[in-house]
Amino acid sequence: MDTIQIDGWQGRLGQGLAPRQLLATLYAAKDMTAKQIAKHMDCSPSTINKQLESARYNLSEHPNYIRTIRGLCLEAMKRGIIAPLVLLLCIATGIGTIDHNVRRPVRAPKVAVRYVARQEVA
Repeated sequence: MDTIQIDGWQGRLGQGLAPRQLLATLYAAKDMTAKQIAKHMDCSPSTINKQLESARYNLSEHPNYIRTIRGLCLEAMKRGIIAPLVLLLCIATGIGTIDHNVRRPVRAPKVAVRYVARQEVA
């Protein structure tokens, strides 16, 4: 499977986005502006805006058009197109799995002590 990795994010090719659209989406997931993304991809910010617009159109179901970059990143994550590498590492190693047979100790109830200071009015 072909993937693109950028600073802690991984994107999967062949899942509905062109390579440049996927690259722009990965940079957008890192909370970068179109101008910052354009510097990294050696193109103009208007080209980045067009790439992200095309990516939003490609991932949207026709009546429910994705309107924001945040929505694009969320939809791409829901579909498994992009993911943080930390999450992928946890899934691959089995970290974060829940063992339901573990008995947790019963904790003593917390006791709150409250001090009230009153000032006498003369």
